[in-house]
Amino acid sequence: MKTNTQVILKNTPPGEPAEEHFELVDSAMPKMSAGDVLCETQYLSLDPYMRSQISGRHMSGSVMPGDVLRGETVSKVVESSSADYKVGDLVRCFGGWQQYSTHAAKELTLIQPDIQPASYALSVLGMPGLTAYAGLIWQAQPKAGDVVLIPAAIGAVGSTAGQLAKIYGCKVIGITGSDEKCRFAKESLGYDECINRRTENLADRLDELCPDGVDIFFDLVGGEMLRTVSERLAIGARVILCGLMAEYNSPTRIDGPPPAFWIKSRAIVYGLVVYDFESRRDEFVNACLPYIKQGKLKMREDIAEGLSKAPEAFCRLMKGANMGKAIVKVA
Repeated sequence: MKTNTQVILKNTPPGEPAEEHFELVDSAMPKMSAGDVLCETQYLSLDPYMRSQISGRHMSGSVMPGDVLRGETVSKVVESSSADYKVGDLVRCFGGWQQYSTHAAKELTLIQPDIQPASYALSVLGMPGLTAYAGLIWQAQPKAGDVVLIPAAIGAVGSTAGQLAKIYGCKVIGITGSDEKCRFAKESLGYDECINRRTENLADRLDELCPDGVDIFFDLVGGEMLRTVSERLAIGARVILCGLMAEYNSPTRIDGPPPAFWIKSRAIVYGLVVYDFESRRDEFVNACLPYIKQGKLKMREDIAEGLSKAPEAFCRLMKGANMGKAIVKVA
């Protein structure tokens, strides 16, 4: 009889997660009820928000020791008692860190055949891509000539937002943590400039590269970086508050910048929660598919092979050691 391989949280990390905080286990196959669909995970998305779930600070809920880690997946239907799905269908769902999962039909979404490779449904045409599109296009509304600043510049959200900003005629500056990532941002993703936050003085480089201020800051980090940039906003700037990488591994929150910085620049500050835009996902996918086919929108995927590699890949992500969208190829 088949078993279901899963990754559970062994214990809650006090700071930066390590592989020892996770455990690979074999469990019984999930049981199906009437109308359910049994899915086999093909690809698992690894995302920074999962660290907040482990800390018990995420709006989607908490992951406690003994729980299977949550996560969005591309999965294949292997058994179905729903008329809406047949064996072999590729679907997007929250299958979690496990080989098999069962779902009610309403919890599944068919993956468009045009999405190739299928892993793109978790990266550039998935939640990260929707996050980038919603924040940059629908909230910030970029104009040609805007100066757009993006930290975590080659990650899944950052790289998509950066390339979209270039498509809209903006000057795009990235922030990353290594020279290798800076080179990739400029040579492969088309960034105009990129700052290595570990070896360069961010404030000085921003003064040099953005003498008239930053028009759009797509913040994925928070912390001291948010303060530094907020001091250098252009009049009428748009600030997209999207991620908190600076504090994911910290047990406490980090104070934000003084509101005076935003008032002085007459900035519009948006809090971005991607779930609010789920109803517009098809609109986003249809807008971005042509960019991908034209080679204007690319995605580098950092793919780990096998579910057993998920803890290691997640720890690399939380160290900022990944190159592109972190994904585990499970099947």
